[in-house]
Amino acid sequence: MKIFDVIKYEGDNTTFIWKHPCEDFNCLSQLIVHENQEAVFFMNGQALDMFGPGRYTLKTQNIPIIGKLLNLATGGLNPFHCEIYFINKSEQMAIKWGTDSRIQFIEPTYKFPLSIGASGEMSLQVNDSKKLLVKLVGTESNLSQQGLVTYFRAFLMTRAKTYIAQIIKSESINIFEIDEKLNQFSQEIKKLLIPDFDDYGITLKTFLVNRVMKPDGDAQYEKFKELHFRQYADIAEAKIKQQTEIINAETEAQKTVIDSKAKATKRSQEGYTYQQERGFDVAEKVAENEAVGEFNNIGIGLGTMAGVGGAVGGMVGGIMNDAVNSATKSQPINNENVSYCEKCGAKLLENVDFCEECGEKVIREKGVCAKCGYKFERDSKFCPKCGKKRE
Repeated sequence: MKIFDVIKYEGDNTTFIWKHPCEDFNCLSQLIVHENQEAVFFMNGQALDMFGPGRYTLKTQNIPIIGKLLNLATGGLNPFHCEIYFINKSEQMAIKWGTDSRIQFIEPTYKFPLSIGASGEMSLQVNDSKKLLVKLVGTESNLSQQGLVTYFRAFLMTRAKTYIAQIIKSESINIFEIDEKLNQFSQEIKKLLIPDFDDYGITLKTFLVNRVMKPDGDAQYEKFKELHFRQYADIAEAKIKQQTEIINAETEAQKTVIDSKAKATKRSQEGYTYQQERGFDVAEKVAENEAVGEFNNIGIGLGTMAGVGGAVGGMVGGIMNDAVNSATKSQPINNENVSYCEKCGAKLLENVDFCEECGEKVIREKGVCAKCGYKFERDSKFCPKCGKKRE
């Protein structure tokens, strides 16, 4: 005859609650509870004690010999009924959920009626074994993961659909942008569902909305969908145009800076300044004119050239003289008795030895240096005595 029993559960992890088949066990029976398990001891229909992980010796009113005699008196039934339920306390993940019908609501952005569906996964964990046993299990022998989902399906569908519509409205979530906000969406729904599961002794550890089924193909939905994405396309085009204009402006600015640096480098290498360069430009304009009388046509008078001082004045002076002399020589001489200064081109009075404009000595003989009076003996470009260029 068996004196005591060993009571334990080593089943799969998808079971929430499992009742051990051994009932009315004898006193001194051994109860073994594994990690992530909890055992509830029932005596005469009442949950008397709860056991966490460990090994326990059970003391009941069932004594083998006396119990057998009492069973005879009751027709084989033990008047001292006892039983053990094992509760799986580990977190059970990847439990599927989904709405059984479409959720009807008004889209908060464009204000048109919309119907959607939703589905995802959740994970659950028992936090109050006694409450779960009393409210859901009763006298059944086990509660599987699928059985728990079946129990919760009715209230889960009702509450989940209500919460989804409320959150979309309160958070003003655009239906066309809802996929990028699924994490926030899931967290908000979870907060609302936690008290509902807690009433049954279960903790909702995670609640994920993995998919929102939109009414693709519906004429009204497609119309607002096109409107929504069109406005973002227009914004994108405007940004691209603005960025292109900025890039072009920066390119022109960089080109100007590069040109300026190149000119500055050229001036530095050739040994002149920006002011001197401007003087060269003025002198070049003057030299391009065929007569001195045309200076005013380019907006430059002799007074302007006089104002070019310093090093620029010295550089421009030679160019001015060449331009003036060239212009003077190009003038036709109608009177053979009229003569002009070889240096500055001023009209000379008769029988004078020096120019009254520049003070240059007047040389009336041809073939004589205008500067030092040396008489050239042969054709040459410069005076061999003073080095002046021969006119």
